Amino acid sequence: MSQSNVHLLDLPTEILLNILRKLNNIDVLYSLLDINNGRLDIFAHEKTFTNILNFVRTDNIALIDRFCIYILPRINHNIKYFILEPVVMERILLATVYPNLTELELFNFEQQIASKYFTDESSLRSVFQQQITSLILVNNDKSARVGSLKEYTRNVYEHILNFFKNLTYLNIIGPYVMLCPGLSLCDLPSTTFYPSILTHLCIMLETFDDCLYLLDGRLKQLTTLNVTVYSIDSSSTIVHNTDMLPNLKCFSLKSYFQFQQYEQIPLLLRHRNRIIDGTCVQNDILVHIPQLHSLTFYVSSYIDIRDLSHDLSREHIQQTLINIGQQNAATIVNYLTMYTAECSIFSLPFAFDYLPCLGNIFPNIVFNYVTYLLVEDNDGFKHEFFVRIARSFPLLKYLRIFNIESQVLADMKLSSDHSQSYSMIEYPHLTSLDVSHGHQDYLEQFLNETKAYVPCLNELKALYPHLKIVTNNFTREETRRNCAKVKQLIFFEQLDNVQDYYHYFPSL
Repeated sequence: MSQSNVHLLDLPTEILLNILRKLNNIDVLYSLLDINNGRLDIFAHEKTFTNILNFVRTDNIALIDRFCIYILPRINHNIKYFILEPVVMERILLATVYPNLTELELFNFEQQIASKYFTDESSLRSVFQQQITSLILVNNDKSARVGSLKEYTRNVYEHILNFFKNLTYLNIIGPYVMLCPGLSLCDLPSTTFYPSILTHLCIMLETFDDCLYLLDGRLKQLTTLNVTVYSIDSSSTIVHNTDMLPNLKCFSLKSYFQFQQYEQIPLLLRHRNRIIDGTCVQNDILVHIPQLHSLTFYVSSYIDIRDLSHDLSREHIQQTLINIGQQNAATIVNYLTMYTAECSIFSLPFAFDYLPCLGNIFPNIVFNYVTYLLVEDNDGFKHEFFVRIARSFPLLKYLRIFNIESQVLADMKLSSDHSQSYSMIEYPHLTSLDVSHGHQDYLEQFLNETKAYVPCLNELKALYPHLKIVTNNFTREETRRNCAKVKQLIFFEQLDNVQDYYHYFPSL
């Protein structure tokens, strides 16, 4: 048989299935069902293609209608997990009966979704209350933080935990830190959340007190609790009972903002101008949980070096980690001012998506999960520093630069005569750049295409005078390409002729 006569259906079943599994399951179902071929029809009913269905960013009404009328009723018994946009949720969930559906993930979730669908009058009440045991909400309530957090807690969080009767897994995440409103329990009665069968909870909290309230026994069945706390220092001095979670096996706490009350954290498990090192980890945490199998951590402390009785040594801090058996850990000491240093310790591999402060000196580590990075130092950043940043942070999306010092060396000054002598750095995923607290050299570093290529940059925060200088009053060709996809410009100053930069930033 010549190759020109080979048909897709001539391939062995195993090879054909491997090909189809690499395609989007929605496309497979849409393409194979009802084409009058029994073999492909059987393939389309494979659980590989029907267990999980993803209808996110599907704006083709004809496609949705075809699925609801012809396809979903034929595969309904296989479907266990839906990933949906709210705009198509009701249409799809009411298309047929899904006897094995237990998991639901909603993108672009907003407050009105809870008030419309998470009620006893909802058309989807039976599905939500009786079937759904796992719920993931990707929150898109960007403007909700300007309102009452207490009201948002009642309208959203309380609705969810009281309405989903069989919920065991709840994960509420935001598109970016501080955009998603946090749960605020402090001013609400203790009966706000009734006893629940929840075993897994991932949620944003307004204050550290809200974390303590969640640990007061109202969620007795929890085995996993992951919380992001927006504010720790605003916590009260109220003593909470945190001894009523006998099933808790995994606890994760994140705070993206600086705080002083470090001593509150160890109290959960059983500051001063203090270096957080291996000795602290041992005495404040490990000694209180001797059965702990593994510890994943990142702790950063700010030190006034004038108050220290000894020199600040990265090697000494690293040795304290080794002394407690944390060989897979690293230390960074970053001098922010003449008198202030930041000391960071973290387990390896670095498991977090956010690194709030990095300076000129950092270890040769690939931070595979970090998408948000803030760089700050008392000394200027050279071109080689940004080469290392690109290599060490391959998935970097958000970058903030705090450094008012120039790039120092004469050959790094703003001069097109020298720019060709530097290797061009590519940041393939960088979408947001904030240089509003940085020297104008760093704006040049990223906008000059002979130094950097940022194909996905769509948000830029800068000082308007710096932007005018670097772009030569919005006429410079070397900076035009990296500005082409910017959709949002953020300034603090009064602007002059806005038409100039509208022409230079065609995607605004």
